[in-house]
Amino acid sequence: MVSVIAQDKEAAAFAPAVVVITGGAGFIGGTLVRWLLATYPDLRVVTYDSLTYAGNLDSLADVFATHGPRGDGRHYFVKADVCDAAALSAVLDGKATETGGTRVVPTADAMAHLAAESHVDRSILGPAEFINTNVVGTQVVLECVRGTLDRSPRPFRMLHVGTDEVYGDLGPQDVASVEDSPIKPSSPYAASKASADHLIGAWHRTFGTPVLLTRCGNNYGPYQFPEKLIPLVITRALAGASIPVYGDGMQIRDWIHAEDHARALWTVLTRGTLGRTYNVSAGEQRTNREVITSILRQLGRPESLMTRVVDRLGHDRRYALDNMRITFELGWRAEHSWDDGISATVRWFEANREWWGRVTSEAYRAAEALYLTS
Repeated sequence: MVSVIAQDKEAAAFAPAVVVITGGAGFIGGTLVRWLLATYPDLRVVTYDSLTYAGNLDSLADVFATHGPRGDGRHYFVKADVCDAAALSAVLDGKATETGGTRVVPTADAMAHLAAESHVDRSILGPAEFINTNVVGTQVVLECVRGTLDRSPRPFRMLHVGTDEVYGDLGPQDVASVEDSPIKPSSPYAASKASADHLIGAWHRTFGTPVLLTRCGNNYGPYQFPEKLIPLVITRALAGASIPVYGDGMQIRDWIHAEDHARALWTVLTRGTLGRTYNVSAGEQRTNREVITSILRQLGRPESLMTRVVDRLGHDRRYALDNMRITFELGWRAEHSWDDGISATVRWFEANREWWGRVTSEAYRAAEALYLTS
């Protein structure tokens, strides 16, 4: 049944020529940019990013070299904020000039909206920035999409990339969250993303804006900013530094390799039903302590590096996503197993010390401030 449905969807797939990726210089956005350009030789991709601390053009160095103006010309970069309606509208309308160059950005017929503040601990220390980027920014994006389609009606789709954290935590025996599960966010970050999700639904129902929504678990893979758990553990373990463990370390998260997530995003954007929400999950639930000990074993580092710190305020104990909708409606499945994916990620960070060495000063300061001063 899955193959039949997938074939039917494939036959009717939306095939954009130009896609804008907001937050394209971030971890998941950058993974999507690289994967799309490598997979679809006729597709043009516009990376739209304000280059905050976690947005890093070093992560796209290969993209600029291969697909920028000196390569095949299929990649464009615009440095701007998602709250800048004039800048984003110009990009969507095909009236913007590439940052640092003279090329005019081509008119878009699709958008993947990934630009967001995403670190829970930072949202606890300073919620306002999360409200501005994640809520106000999403409202601006929606209005820009509505505006460009009013000015130039055309086939268009916008995908908003959400998080499983909007569902709140689950008990040990609770079933995994489905797309229609109640929304009960715990942190300022999760609340800001839940608010954005509601805006997506409201714009679709009220204005007919052609939107789709995904919610995914915790991502890992190459180029992830080292404030997040897995790259933080790897880089600190390689340096022989203390590794913070919140409370008992038994919090459970739903893990997925970023490239599997990228494939899922494109599957939903091109084949999903407009107005619909899709959970994205590889079905890999692991405790934080399991994740940390697995990495330490691979690196030959002692578990004594783990340092227990005061638990996060309002810390959710467990997330788990039901992925039956994207599996049975669209035929998507994760391709990276946990063991293979985490092993490859550890090896990548070992081999790319120059890359993460340039960005870890901020991450290490954040770790000291957020975790290790308690």
